[in-house]
Amino acid sequence: MLSVNTNTNAMLALEYLNQTQGQLASTENAISTGMTVSSAKDNGAIFAIAQNMRGDVAGYAAVGESLNNGTSTVDVAMSAGQSISDLLIQMKQQALSASDSSLDTQSRQALNANFQALLQQITTVVQNAQFNGTNLIDGSTTQITALASADGTHRITVAAENMSLSGSIVTIASTGSISTQSKASTMVATVESSLTNVDSALATLGSGSAKFSIQATFVQNLSDTLNTGIGNLVDANMATESAQLTALQTKQQLGVQALSIANQAPSIALSLFH
Repeated sequence: MLSVNTNTNAMLALEYLNQTQGQLASTENAISTGMTVSSAKDNGAIFAIAQNMRGDVAGYAAVGESLNNGTSTVDVAMSAGQSISDLLIQMKQQALSASDSSLDTQSRQALNANFQALLQQITTVVQNAQFNGTNLIDGSTTQITALASADGTHRITVAAENMSLSGSIVTIASTGSISTQSKASTMVATVESSLTNVDSALATLGSGSAKFSIQATFVQNLSDTLNTGIGNLVDANMATESAQLTALQTKQQLGVQALSIANQAPSIALSLFH
């Protein structure tokens, strides 16, 4: 039926054109944002899953920072401990030389002066062995703890090792001396014991640093995997979207032409009155 009031073909052409326009807008948004799901209106379920995964990634970023801070703190303590170990080796040499009964007084005094300087250096090393306000070898703290999971329920702890003078590790008293042959002989054993203790403490700190590093690597790998998963969910395939854009633009042009043709149909009614 030919009607000037109702143009069914034009309405149908307009419906298809509107559908094409909507698809074109979606494709253009995917190309401009690089994502097929950039908001909840694109796909609510996928968007919610992606947001939850982004939350986990953000949590793992905080975990990584905590682990890196812990690693640095332990590494500073280990570096200081190694310096103390080196100083103890030198002190052992000084004490052993001073234990020689044939040594003259002047030489023994010189050795003792060197020994005292090394003793003071240990104190200096201990006091300066801090990172971000935490010192694991001066007795100011018992441990350092770092996050190990994105929800904060799991943590990794490394015990502190107090290497201060007159302690359980470095048993040499701050007033230690090798000014006499007797004191020097006694000091040799004390230094040897302290050296053994420091090396054992370093091994413990090394294990703690390894725990932090292993967990940090795992967290980084897990975060990378989550990012890849998020990308698989929401990222646009640019090659596909580009091809889709070309097809929709062509379809849009055809739709406009079809609508134009359909809109000309009522004018045919005029020919009936000539």
